[in-house]
Amino acid sequence: MKRRVILMGPPGGGKGTQAKTLSASMNIPHISTGDMLRAARREGTELGKQADSYISAGKLVPDELVNGIVAERLSRETNGYLLDGYPRTVAQADALASSGQDVDAVVLIDVPDELLVERIVNRQSCAGCGAVYHKITMPSKVPGRCDSCGGELVQRSDDNEAVVRARLVAYHEQTQPLVSYYKERGILFTIDGNKSVDEVFSAIRKVLEF
Repeated sequence: MKRRVILMGPPGGGKGTQAKTLSASMNIPHISTGDMLRAARREGTELGKQADSYISAGKLVPDELVNGIVAERLSRETNGYLLDGYPRTVAQADALASSGQDVDAVVLIDVPDELLVERIVNRQSCAGCGAVYHKITMPSKVPGRCDSCGGELVQRSDDNEAVVRARLVAYHEQTQPLVSYYKERGILFTIDGNKSVDEVFSAIRKVLEF
């Protein structure tokens, strides 16, 4: 069944994990803004070339270019998609609607800020294979070493409390208007993200009815 779904959630809320599982289960592509920008640049489209001029200069890509790249990318998806990282503003949501993309559902994974901070500041990943661990809830068998490949476990430089709280403030400022926007249209579904990965997936599956 063709489905057009937007997945929203805070940093550290488990959105990436759910996106991979949902994409495979629903047989629709998981598309992020970053993926689209990289693809447009790689393919050398006119919009991609314009975006490259900003990215190469270390500048943010303007909304009008991002909107164009998204519309161009999504127009090629005839069997639906799982959209991640876009829209980030009401203006982008309006642009998405104007491009002819009728979104079926917007899923918001909601997690309390304090839990998000605890999750992120204790997160570690393997420098070798990329496996993710948590110092408290999912530690490696040997401290500092990956269970799978024995690689060194490292922590991202921006995974500290001050940076995480600043990211959450920015997220809420961006997201709240979008929450109201999609709630008014009757397509917003809020999922309690303070549960296990499997429980969150089951809840999403139930609201999307697949």
